[in-house]
Amino acid sequence: MLSVQNLTKQYQKVLANDHLTFDANPGEVTLMVGPNGAGKSTAIKCIAGLLRFRGDVLICGYPNKTVEAKRAFGYIPEIPAPYDALTISEHLEFVGRAYRVENWQQKAERLMERMELGDKAKKLGKELSKGMQQKLSICCALLPSPKVVMFDEPMIGLDPHAIKELKTMIGELKQQGCAVLISTHMLDSVDDLWDKTLIMMNGRIAAQRTRGEIERTGENLEQLFFSITESGEKEGVQ
Repeated sequence: MLSVQNLTKQYQKVLANDHLTFDANPGEVTLMVGPNGAGKSTAIKCIAGLLRFRGDVLICGYPNKTVEAKRAFGYIPEIPAPYDALTISEHLEFVGRAYRVENWQQKAERLMERMELGDKAKKLGKELSKGMQQKLSICCALLPSPKVVMFDEPMIGLDPHAIKELKTMIGELKQQGCAVLISTHMLDSVDDLWDKTLIMMNGRIAAQRTRGEIERTGENLEQLFFSITESGEKEGVQ
């Protein structure tokens, strides 16, 4: 489980995140959406432990910067950053050994096969296209079998086959009881995946809805998104 309580991040006079509070529950896919400047990227970086912040972020009950939390956490950033001098297989070996993953070789081979990287295992990080970097990032994040997985714009740069396979993987993570958080602008790419959505405006959560709540009102995710973001009105979290 991912629990975010009163997450606040300020850059001098700019309040990027204003007391964000939400949970991403096991076996659910939670979306974080909003227009540019809403504070999504800052929140993602704070959750990942890349920025200092006020408040609490707990991963499986542990503060996000602890070793225990990092062992249970997988993060796929919007901009992958592979090591230039390591091959694809060496990236996965590094992760497998660092996390002490049992049978990491077999798991790594299976992940590479699913992301169509098997025949490119000896390619260096500096030789990879944006899409291949993204695929490698997904493989590295999922190799340790994390209990909480956070994706930042996961579909960007992927070819249609890889998008289809990633959606299948996300469905499998749900079935395995993982808590999945996805930050994206591409609403149509995740419309069949999500269980709960958080719509951000001006550093706050302007609306929070489950799929069931939206379906009962006859709305859809896109309609709700535009009704909140175009009007600029903030709703209290239900």
